[in-house]
Amino acid sequence: MAKEIERKFLVASDEWRERADKGTQLQQAYVVTMDDRSVRVRIHGNKWARLTIKIGKSALVRNEYEYDVSMDDAKEMLTQAVGVVIEKRRFRVPHKGFTWEVDVYEGALKGLIVAEVEMKRETDLPALPEWLGREITGDRRYSNQALAIDGRVEEQA
Repeated sequence: MAKEIERKFLVASDEWRERADKGTQLQQAYVVTMDDRSVRVRIHGNKWARLTIKIGKSALVRNEYEYDVSMDDAKEMLTQAVGVVIEKRRFRVPHKGFTWEVDVYEGALKGLIVAEVEMKRETDLPALPEWLGREITGDRRYSNQALAIDGRVEEQA
């Protein structure tokens, strides 16, 4: 069983762009949502797709199961989204031994920029880049699931 261990932050400045890769366009939709679990389909750069099941109430650690799916199936699942289909560009930014993923949202969530770092252990202490804003780990309003269902959070950084 795979575990997802991550921290999440708002982004306060564009300094991350200096070290970022070119990014990948993502489309994702939730086909099942509950308080403690979700099933999501995500298309990566219109090249491949994956179905992800997440289970757990903790904001820091959840069980995560991922399976590749055909593009045809993924595109069909997007049409059956609960809430909106999330559109974003994900950039990878190395920083002091960790890789940060910066999501620049588009479409209905345009203007929202969030950074997250995945860790191997809950006790890992990644160095925080200077371009980070407020930590939002545990703030359910900023979960992709909540953003798809409830829409954009008004207050930022």
